[in-house]
Amino acid sequence: MVCIAAFIILAVIGIFVAVISIFKPTVGKSYLKMFKKAWGCLWKKVRLQKCETGFKDDVKNTLLSRVIVKHPKWVKPLSAVVEVLSVVIVVVAVWAILTAIKSLLALWALGSCNVTTPSKCSLGAEICSIDEDEPSNIFEATGRWFTEWGEIFEAIPDKFRTYNTSDYDFNYITANDIAGVERPVAIDIFDPGCIVCLESYINQKNSGFFDEYEVHLVPFAIQDADGSYKFENSDVVVRYMFAAEQLRSNLAIEILDRIFTSKDSEGVPYQTRFNDYYTEDEAASTVEGWLKEFGIDDGEIEEIRKVANYEETTTKMSENRNIIENTLKVRGIPTMIYDGKKHTGLWAKK
Repeated sequence: MVCIAAFIILAVIGIFVAVISIFKPTVGKSYLKMFKKAWGCLWKKVRLQKCETGFKDDVKNTLLSRVIVKHPKWVKPLSAVVEVLSVVIVVVAVWAILTAIKSLLALWALGSCNVTTPSKCSLGAEICSIDEDEPSNIFEATGRWFTEWGEIFEAIPDKFRTYNTSDYDFNYITANDIAGVERPVAIDIFDPGCIVCLESYINQKNSGFFDEYEVHLVPFAIQDADGSYKFENSDVVVRYMFAAEQLRSNLAIEILDRIFTSKDSEGVPYQTRFNDYYTEDEAASTVEGWLKEFGIDDGEIEEIRKVANYEETTTKMSENRNIIENTLKVRGIPTMIYDGKKHTGLWAKK
């Protein structure tokens, strides 16, 4: 283990030695000689051959040379410490390499380098993440580490598969239905409180995406590990959208469009109001006020309010959540399915 640990340390030190060698070539030559010995020892270990004891002794003698002169009795215990530290260095190095590989695979397969809490990954697409509960102790963390490998390997085949929109039985809202025009279907999963979803919606609207595709909008209120909603009042808005759609086609789209594209009398975007200012009652009251503006009378608004709180509406939301989190294994939204592919993150016209 000493020679392997020495190789790891020398490989890291090599970055600095390369700079120093520009000014002091002798340092580089001495380092290169030691590095070649370390590499030779490591290569023998890889081939399950016995490493040269000379190199191991060179390392120990270098580290313990001063101790031998002043404290000869310390040599044996310190030699054991060197062996233990070598094991620790090798274990940590292997763990770091495996973690790096896992993060890269997760980023490629799932769109986030952090499987459990995508919000902690600064790489990948712009998303509103769907996080899981983090492990509370080392045993859970260890188990979770191996579970994440399983999720990654399970997701890899999905990168090469064809996604058919007809395979997913979502409860959805059809955007901008153009009668008599046959268009390919696109599924668009979003959260009314998600700023990236807002930006994607505006991009799609301005680019004519809703005219090119028959878009099935799937409202989804992201929940955190403790069951609370990531965005305040998303649950209320999703319920009203499903209820309003039953009364009149495209009524839910008018609600969504108001949240995503309009501001209140003070110039504050409505999405910000719903996320940061409104109580649940104020959110519901605001949506009902919009419904009146859209030509819905008081009796119909009362019916929409009842449907929004029906168990059937809760079931629709639960069914969508199951497909999104367990079938599609989505780690962040917006997520879209169209042209046989799954796309996660901010949508922009190619």
